Order: sequence, then structure tokens, then C-alpha cells
Amino acid sequence: MAAEPQLDAAGGTPKGRVILFLAAVLILGLSGFAQDQPSEQGRLAAAQKAFDAGNWEEAANLARGPADQSPDLDLVMGLALARQEKWSEAKQSFESGFGKAPGDPRFLVELAGIAYKQKDFRAAKDRLHAALRLNPQDAYAREFLATIYFLEGNLEAALKYWNPEDKPRLRSVAFEPSLHLRESLSKRALAFNAPQVLTGDALLTTESRLDLLGIFSSRRMELTPTDSGNYDATLHLAERNGWGDSKVEGIVSLLSGVPYATVYPEFYNLGHDAVNVTSLARWDSEKRRVSLAVSLPVYGDPSLRLRLYADARNENWNLTRTFFGAGTPLSDLNLRRVAVGAEFRSVVNGRWSWSGGAEVVRRNFRNLLGPLSSSERPFFTATTSLAGWLGAGRSLLRVPERRFTLDTSAELRAGREFTNGLGPFASLRGSLLAHWIPKAQGDDYEIQTRIRAGGTAGKVTIDELFQLGIERDNDLWLRGHAGTSDGRKGAAPLGRRYFLANWEMDKNIYRNGFFTLKLGPFLDSGAVADSSSLFGSQHWLWDSGIQCKVQVLGSVTVLLSYGRDLRGGKGVFYGTVLR
Repeated sequence: MAAEPQLDAAGGTPKGRVILFLAAVLILGLSGFAQDQPSEQGRLAAAQKAFDAGNWEEAANLARGPADQSPDLDLVMGLALARQEKWSEAKQSFESGFGKAPGDPRFLVELAGIAYKQKDFRAAKDRLHAALRLNPQDAYAREFLATIYFLEGNLEAALKYWNPEDKPRLRSVAFEPSLHLRESLSKRALAFNAPQVLTGDALLTTESRLDLLGIFSSRRMELTPTDSGNYDATLHLAERNGWGDSKVEGIVSLLSGVPYATVYPEFYNLGHDAVNVTSLARWDSEKRRVSLAVSLPVYGDPSLRLRLYADARNENWNLTRTFFGAGTPLSDLNLRRVAVGAEFRSVVNGRWSWSGGAEVVRRNFRNLLGPLSSSERPFFTATTSLAGWLGAGRSLLRVPERRFTLDTSAELRAGREFTNGLGPFASLRGSLLAHWIPKAQGDDYEIQTRIRAGGTAGKVTIDELFQLGIERDNDLWLRGHAGTSDGRKGAAPLGRRYFLANWEMDKNIYRNGFFTLKLGPFLDSGAVADSSSLFGSQHWLWDSGIQCKVQVLGSVTVLLSYGRDLRGGKGVFYGTVLR
């Protein structure tokens, strides 16, 4: 029997030689990788050492390598190039490193630094926000971002990122120029003091209290860094005393309504106690009016204010376009109305406020031609009413980085008409106000959107109905619908339920030390209805147009507008003074 052949030694066959070849290649590859790895680590250590020694050019050369090198080398190279102010090359290096390590926020922070050096604050902020999304606890990125907002004059946004780091701490707080307001009131108006940390909530609360005092036509807060790392806070307030901040301002304010037969006698900060007296006298033969209001802090508290007022009107109404009764058209209706009341307003903090009050009204009607039906009579009944209300305001959303705010308010009102056939009534109103300034600095292209709705239950007279139209005694403006016809009220749609949306944008056209001119478009939409079917808009209304605002001496704003009814094709020119 033939002997069996023995196995060849390894490599003795072609198959064995292939195995040996593959093993050799693998060993050589691993050896090369092991040699490259220490080489890259060595370059990183050498580049870092040169960088720490201040040899920026040497560090950049040592860190420069193939495109697929370690992101740590890209970081060191970018830092070294940035120290040499080679911004474009440094940016490329950081972007290359971030592409390899997208979860490392260091590259984004350094890219923000380059953008900052190149005065591109917008890009710097975007990079820092992205870095904070990766690492929300990055104290350096937060402080860097706060500094940029501070330089842009956006103090609220700066505080949002400073406060987690327990900054900025105040060294002093001062008013400039010094105030005539009693010191006890000015101190209580401040929700912060040295050596406290200035917080965003304290800033908003202080601003709300100062606004409630009603004696400052403008305000601005300035923080100045000191050598100790703390800050000096200076509040620049334009204070109105007597007729106003100056005699010129007082005369302008008093006579601003003369073109429409109105004067506004006003006196501010009487006795240095923030006691204000405001009044109105209108001698228009179709709508005479006299009103007087006195407001003052309660118990010396700048966050709680009492307002006492009286208002008397003698108005002629033309309801031929808006009253759908079957009787004789009411083209010469006369309304005489006297109201007295009191209202409290309180600032809880920078985000919450409330108000409450009570009012007694006596009204009567004349020139009612012909008999009225049982459904028509309540709207034109002479009566005395007593009503009270409670309202609240809340800041729903604040995005100071985007200079965007969303606020809401609501008011519940209830009362009784002391006349047979009328009785109790109640109304509820609510609003949303969105405010946005898209630019990082200034107030150019300021945009506002407001949505309001309300309804009344019970029987009320026509002066208690909601009106959608542009008119000085009405705040529910549809700017393509005039509220008067030949000077007489009643031309705009009326009713007990309404919905109204207003949008507008203001573009700065011209500004100097005396006045500011703004121009922009607007769009209004809404409807009003009444359960009696005697009033209402009958369909949805759309108005559009353009308006011009001229702010004089920072306190009086003259509004000129042209609005067009997009359904009816009619246009309305209008002018008034906003106060």
C-alpha cells in the first residue's frame, strides 16, 4: 500500500504563500499606524508648547498638516493664526476642526471671537448661541454673549446671560440729571441697589414702576464698567415738571390739539410727589367734551397709583349708516353724558400688573324722532348706571435676544342700569400684543401686531357699544372707516361683540433733536355684531393704508394716516395727537 503524502510546511504551497503575504501587509500597516499616531501626538504637544510660549508662527507651522489631521491640531493652528490676526486662515482652520468634531463647542466659540474682531456681531451671536446649545453651562460663552448684547445697547438680553454668572454687580446707582421727584419715591421705584447684582427681573420691575409714575417722557439706563469689575448704573430720565420738561414742550403739548378744536392742559409732578393733573377741553360744536383727571401714588408707593376722574360730553350722532331700525333714520341724535370714577393701577413686578375701578354715569338722549320699538328703545334710554371693573396684564413671552415681546391683558366689567327695561350688564375684553424690532440696535422697522376681542351681555345704551372705526374717543381703530360723518359720531359699525386685528410697521425717515419722523404701512381687519340685529358690520372688514408719526420733543406724537376700506373702496384721511 502506497504511503500517504505528508503535509507541506507552511508556505510550501501557493495558498500558504498568500497567507504569509497578507500577514506581512497587516503587520506593516499596523506598524505604520503606530508610527503615525505618536507623530501626530508629538506635533500636537510641540505646537501646544510653542503656543504657550507665545511663538504663534511656529505653533501654526507645527500644527499645520493633512486635511484629515486631528481636530485638536486644527484648534491649535486656528488659535495661533488668530493671534497673528490672520482671520481668514484661522476661520478656515476652526471650520475644518468643527466639521470633524461637530459636538465640540470650542470651535464655535473661537469662530465667534473672529466674527467679533471683524465687527460682525450678528455672526458672533449666532456662533455663541450654537455653542451654548452644545454646552449650556459654558460660562465663557455666556459672558461673551452678554458682552456683545451690552455693546449693542440691549441691556435686558445682556442680563439674561450675565445673571447665571452672578453678574453684573453694581458699585453705585445714580440719576442723571438729578430728579425733582421726592427722593423717597425715586428710591422706592428702584428694584435694585448697590452692591446688588442687577437682574433682568429687577430691571423690568423698575421700568414698570417708573412708567406708572407718569412723569417721565423717556428713560434709558446705562452701565459703566469700573476697574474693580463692578458697574456704575446711571438712569437717564426725562422728567416732566409743571407743564412739561420745558416751556416749549408745555406749549406744544397744550396746543397740539388746536387743529381739531381741543387743548390739553396738563401739570406733572406737583409737590415733587408724582401728582399729575391731566385735562381736555374740546369746543367742537358736534362733540363738545371736558374731562379732568388727578392721579397720585398711594401711600407714597410708586407701584400703586390712584386716578380720580370726571368726564362730561355733549355729542351729536348720525346713525343713518349704522342703525338698522325700521323707524325714522336717526341723523341728529344728541347724547349728553357725565361720568365720574376712580381707578387703582398696580405693578406687581415687571411681568404682572392689575387694575380695578368703579364709575357712575348719567346719560340722556334728545332729538329722537318717531316712536321706537321695544327692541330699539333700550339703546336710547336715559339712565344712570354704576359699574366696576377688574383687569390684569401679563407679559407672556420675552425674547430679548430677538427684541420680541408678547403681552396679554383682560378686563371684566360688570354693572347695572337703574332704569326699567335695562338692568344688569357685564362685558369681557381681552387682547394680545406682539412687538418686534428686527434690528439689533435702534428702533428702525418697528413692528406691532395686536389682536383684541370682547363682548357684552345685557342691555346697554349706544355709548356702551363697541365701535370699529378711527375716532379720537375710541381705541378700536379700523383706519379705513371714519368714526364720524360731518363731525358727528356714529358713522363706524357698532355692536356688543367684536373682533379686531391691527398690524403696523414704522420706518425711521428722519431724526434730529427736536422731532422724529416715522412712516409705514398698516393692515386692519375685524367685525362687530349685535344680537338685536339693529347694529353690526354685516360682514368682515379689511382696511389698509399708510401712516406717518411725528414725535415732537419726545413726548407728543402727531399721527397722520390714510386708510382705505378694501371692500368698499373708500379712503379716510385722519390726523390726531397720541398721548
